[in-house]
Amino acid sequence: MLKTAATGAAVIAWSLPVWANPTNDLLDVLGVPQIVTIMREEGIEYGETLAADMVPGGSSAGWTATVNRIYDEERMLATVQDVFAAEFGDADPETLLEFFSSETGQQIVSLELSARTAMREDEIEDAARAAFNDLDGTASGPLAAIAEFVNTNDLVEANLVGALNANYMFYLGLVDGGALRMSESEILTEVWSSEEETRADTREWVFAFLLMAYRPLADGVVEDYTELSRTYAGRALNRALFAGFNKMYDDISYALGMAVAREMQVQEL
Repeated sequence: MLKTAATGAAVIAWSLPVWANPTNDLLDVLGVPQIVTIMREEGIEYGETLAADMVPGGSSAGWTATVNRIYDEERMLATVQDVFAAEFGDADPETLLEFFSSETGQQIVSLELSARTAMREDEIEDAARAAFNDLDGTASGPLAAIAEFVNTNDLVEANLVGALNANYMFYLGLVDGGALRMSESEILTEVWSSEEETRADTREWVFAFLLMAYRPLADGVVEDYTELSRTYAGRALNRALFAGFNKMYDDISYALGMAVAREMQVQEL
């Protein structure tokens, strides 16, 4: 993708828009508002699963209303935007804006959004995971390109840490809400006991998602995207995105823990 951005720069530089808020504009061309919408929809579904597993009596109108308040789309997006802007730091967003505003960049964004939506269906997610497992350990060219992209952006480790932190915040919400009595060390022990299983599941999901999403891309695009990720701006982008989404999920997870704790206490009265 560096090649695409570089060869097109002389042609499109004069017609680039004036970016009023570069970091928010970058999030917009990355499709982050649409991603947050999808994440909210995933969260509403998860809320029903959580109620079935942990809320005495299961879901109710009150529980559904609580989950909808927790997954407030405007607040979710604002959290990502604020943390992203702080973490992006002094990196120059211009190259990233040029690339992700290009036809190739927008194709990547569109494919990622479509894949994220599709994988909400269990059958599609299972098929994507199976497709990855069939390739795992082989000399597949597409798999090698995806693996380099994943390793460059540290996607498995970053997603793993985010998942474990969110799990910790959920337990903390349960404790602060009075549903559990656990020390911080006990919560950490409980959360990290699932590290190996969570790591394996995260790796499988990340590869399954990217293999499905990037399959339609032309040869060499993933490799060029990986090179973009190695630049100072690319690293800043990756770091800031994870910081923003991790903060969003930490807040949500804590609120869900508190909400479950309240439901448990109401049932005990």
